[in-house]
Amino acid sequence: MRVTISEIRDMKRKGEKIPVLTAYDYTTAKILDDAGVPMLLVGDSLGMVVLGYENTIPVTMEDMVHHIKAVVRGSKRALIVGDMPFMSYHLSVSQALQNAGRFIQEGGCQAVKLEGGERMAETVHRLVEHGIPVQGHIGLTPQSIHQLSGYKVQGRTPESAVQLIKDAIALDQAGAFSIVLESVPAPLARLITQKVQVPTIGIGAGPHCDGQVQVISDILGLFTDFVPRHAKLYANLAQVIGSAVTQYASEVRESTFPTAKESYSMDEAVLQELAKIA
Repeated sequence: MRVTISEIRDMKRKGEKIPVLTAYDYTTAKILDDAGVPMLLVGDSLGMVVLGYENTIPVTMEDMVHHIKAVVRGSKRALIVGDMPFMSYHLSVSQALQNAGRFIQEGGCQAVKLEGGERMAETVHRLVEHGIPVQGHIGLTPQSIHQLSGYKVQGRTPESAVQLIKDAIALDQAGAFSIVLESVPAPLARLITQKVQVPTIGIGAGPHCDGQVQVISDILGLFTDFVPRHAKLYANLAQVIGSAVTQYASEVRESTFPTAKESYSMDEAVLQELAKIA
């Protein structure tokens, strides 16, 4: 049985920290689910770490639905959150409802995530009103990367800090079941976490959030184009995979793979019959 949004909310009430990771495919989702991660985010970060785009902007609804389906198939217990891509919920509440509905009905996830605070509060409220759980996302919002002039820490001035607090409260009041705080100074993230009733999920927002989310490709060392400051390298799989592939290629060239152990035998009588036919 899958983790519910009520259980996620209860984790904040009980003081239990919430580990969250991104997942984009069946195999990874199965590993993370088996490891007991309670929430998996199918992030539009797949645009960079899976599809090779410069940023998340080119990611489409079709891209997201495709990967959400795979993650849902690979998991049994984790709550799956689908990240709504750029311009899939901005034009109108009607557009947001239609696309969020696709994520839930067609993709099979249990919640959606969208970026924006006060300006998106009404959209969040309407989605929740129609039975679609919503995770908010404020601070550094990658879909606004051009407006923000790069990947910069948000909320360092009094004005911007106050706005982030207002954004978080607006999302809480609109019915979001959790709020991602990205690239926010740790003291400000702590203050926001204290002011809202729902769990905050930090990424580059310090240790005081109710939970933490990281891009799986970053913490496993699979994405080597760049490593964000907020990411900790728990493994260097790019190095491990590179070494394994180099060995494989060498053995193929030297005819030391495959051996009899990796091959299939054939009945000798059948071979003799084949020899007669040949």
